[in-house]
Amino acid sequence: MSVIKVKEYFKSFGIENKVIELEQSSATVELAAEAIGCEQERIAKTLSFLVGDKGILVVVAGDARIDNRKYREEFHEKAKMISSEEVETIIGHAPGGVCPFGINENIEVYLDISMKRFSTVYPAAGSGNSAIQLDIAELEKYSNSKKWVDVCKGWTVN
Repeated sequence: MSVIKVKEYFKSFGIENKVIELEQSSATVELAAEAIGCEQERIAKTLSFLVGDKGILVVVAGDARIDNRKYREEFHEKAKMISSEEVETIIGHAPGGVCPFGINENIEVYLDISMKRFSTVYPAAGSGNSAIQLDIAELEKYSNSKKWVDVCKGWTVN
């Protein structure tokens, strides 16, 4: 189970106990916000794409959507999401639990600026009923992100 892999990953930082395992599903932004008790926009959703034949992750705020023009400017090709059948093989986590922690090697992680308006966010933690609360500096550190990007639309500054 991927949540175990994520806890093992966080063990090296001494924060494995911060992983929240929920009784109900947190597999969508709406379900996660309800289960955790926070605003939907503070759910950090992790989207998986193919750039060429390589998988990447883009972590965005819960109210943000990919802007195709911005995505193409950043990655120099059209946004192509990884199919739900291939996500676990390519990334290391199944749909609903995809997160930037404990992932397969050579997967680049990008953080979208839509999350910078919050002090803390809640990304998934490897399963469809888990999450972890992190501040933005922790998210940047533990995700081993390559850089911050601006590839979304539909969100507003609070």
